[in-house]
Amino acid sequence: MNQISTVATVTLSPEDTLKLKESLKRCPEGTFDAAVEYRETSNSKLIPVIVSGIIERFLEPEAKPLLHSGKTEIRLFEDLGIDSLTMMEIIILVEETLNISFDNEELRELRTFEDIQAYMDSKATGAPTPKRAASLGFEEIASVLPQQPPFLFLNRATIGQDSAKGEYRVDGGEFFLEGHFKNNPVVPASIMLEALGQLAVLFLLKSEGHVKQPVLSETVFFKSCDGVRCHRICRPGDLFTMEVKLKRIRRPIAIFEGLITVGNEKAAFAEEISLAFDCAKEETCEEPAAKVNGSAHASVHTS
Repeated sequence: MNQISTVATVTLSPEDTLKLKESLKRCPEGTFDAAVEYRETSNSKLIPVIVSGIIERFLEPEAKPLLHSGKTEIRLFEDLGIDSLTMMEIIILVEETLNISFDNEELRELRTFEDIQAYMDSKATGAPTPKRAASLGFEEIASVLPQQPPFLFLNRATIGQDSAKGEYRVDGGEFFLEGHFKNNPVVPASIMLEALGQLAVLFLLKSEGHVKQPVLSETVFFKSCDGVRCHRICRPGDLFTMEVKLKRIRRPIAIFEGLITVGNEKAAFAEEISLAFDCAKEETCEEPAAKVNGSAHASVHTS
């Protein structure tokens, strides 16, 4: 099987159609039709339907609703319960269906449903394989951030090119709930902003390409926060889904936009979270053109 990009429209033979139907017989409705159309037209827009259908065929019933939740950052192993052997079965069936072969080393790096969709699409279209966002668990986060338990409010995170996403589960045993409030535990707004700030700090320490030298963790401090709005009360049991987006950066200041959601509800939003930072070697810490909402502007270097 070869990697393919663009091929002429073809018609599957009856034998190939029957073989494809047999392979996908346990997949949900629509998977087979999408696979036939893809094999005949090479339309890459059909790949998400095909891959989703093949993954669903191997899932336990209780995991299927999560697959269809619309969330692209669903973890294959932790959230969907896919083990390494099942993952290999999925890959083999996807290879046979799309008539594409995959690199086993690259496949080991796939962690989320979004990862696998983007990877399959790049192989089908001949586009470069997208760089996967760095994924960090609690232990790695704790080894990087200066904040430590019980004042660490990130359970896991992914670091992208210009943004970071993270999660924190309020388990109810947090120290700040003891007196906030009496017989009515509510997460303080300041803690929600602290969680967003920690995610922004993690982005500064783990992202690449925004400053030429590594940022020193002991030099990162909160500077200001503007345009803050809280939209719901948060209590024990709530799962914070957080995102910070880099708006501007020029040493020694980085400015982020931050958002926390709980389920499908917006919980807190900050228009600007400003952090002060410095780099490992001040004399050589030169930045590329400063980014302002995606636009490049000439840097002004301080002496």
